[in-house]
Amino acid sequence: MTDISLTILPETEHDVPAIERLHERTFGPGRYAKTAYRLREQVAHSLDLSFTARIGTLLVGSVRLSPVRIGETKALLLGPLTVEPPFRERGVGQALIARALEAAGANGHRLVLLVGDEPYYGKCGFKRVPPGRAIMPGPVDPDRLLVVELSRGAFEGVSGPVQPAWKR
Repeated sequence: MTDISLTILPETEHDVPAIERLHERTFGPGRYAKTAYRLREQVAHSLDLSFTARIGTLLVGSVRLSPVRIGETKALLLGPLTVEPPFRERGVGQALIARALEAAGANGHRLVLLVGDEPYYGKCGFKRVPPGRAIMPGPVDPDRLLVVELSRGAFEGVSGPVQPAWKR
């Protein structure tokens, strides 16, 4: 990262309005039609695993993790990852992802799933989900369904529908 002093902080309840405005500016109203957004609407994101990026007091990015299941296996769904356009391509998104994955692993989580571009997310260890292993509840380009193991072998034998997780 060059020319900016970035601070990654845990998301707080006070950040929510600014993050929602950032999502609106970045993704627009069409975001609600996307499968990952529809899934996230059914479960609250994990505040302790969600982070903001700031330059001084200015919020320039956000990443959230939400609990899901792949079949009966607990996982997290990464997203949305949002960075203000003037601060893109400066490592802000990668720093947010790295911090979220670090926190998830430290809290005993083993798998993180997302819908996104493999060339970008592959830098953080995400790989394409083999066909048919994780079935999203709506249309998703299978080439964009990615997973990262936070524990070696965590995705072995995992398959099934992706659904919002909740405490049972």
